[in-house]
Amino acid sequence: MSVWFVTGASRGLGAEITREALERGHGVIATARDASAVLRAYPRVPEGLLAVDADVTEPEQPAAAVEAGLARFGRIDVVVNNAGHGLVGAVEETSDRAVRALFDVNVFGVLNTLRATLPTLRAQRSGHVLNIGSVGGFATAPAVGLYGASKFALEGISEALHGELAPLGVRVTIVEPGGFRTDFLSGPSLRVEPATVADYAVATGPVRKALAGFDGRQPGDPAKAAKAVVDLTEAAEPPLRLQLGADAVERVEAKLELVRRELEQWRHVALSTAL
Repeated sequence: MSVWFVTGASRGLGAEITREALERGHGVIATARDASAVLRAYPRVPEGLLAVDADVTEPEQPAAAVEAGLARFGRIDVVVNNAGHGLVGAVEETSDRAVRALFDVNVFGVLNTLRATLPTLRAQRSGHVLNIGSVGGFATAPAVGLYGASKFALEGISEALHGELAPLGVRVTIVEPGGFRTDFLSGPSLRVEPATVADYAVATGPVRKALAGFDGRQPGDPAKAAKAVVDLTEAAEPPLRLQLGADAVERVEAKLELVRRELEQWRHVALSTAL
């Protein structure tokens, strides 16, 4: 048995990962702003489940959840940074308040959780950090650029962590899901800014329309995604990045091809600046 620490465990991919880990006999410290939302999914609470209130934007709350988890299980082996939400709006249209709220959860919330959990993993000289990013953190698009920016930040954090923690026996993977049939496109998981600048309608209008009609029709199966995530922690050599979904693979391949093509086209300019 390993012990998992999952943020945003009350819904979406976090809830599916929690369920899959429990079904395999692991212990799970499942955190959410309202832990009772986690428990509602289990009429009979599994022996391995500890549901804890934790708002990741408040640094003391993930720390308290870690203390409660260590008191119950004595260790933490896998940290899943899943808590987050989306944001729709052109860069110029999006309010400062909305962007700061996004980064408070998607970036600073992850950092708060890492500061709370990494001392335990470092002391153990073992563990695995799974940062749930997005394919949008590798290849973003009009109308979702600021959400993508928060996940691009998570990519950078994860790359650095990978190098910092590898000598200590702690592994790091950033998971890049495409579209999955969770509640991510509805309710509190997605914030939509008003379309206030008509000039952007050509670029952002199709994306807004597609997202509005995509809820519940995403190609990805969240239960299969959760299985893949838990399988990942059992791999001898897990990757730094794992894409989930055919749509994610397609977007990553397209971005890599674009970068390769531009690099070759402008290589002479890049090299002309060298000494």
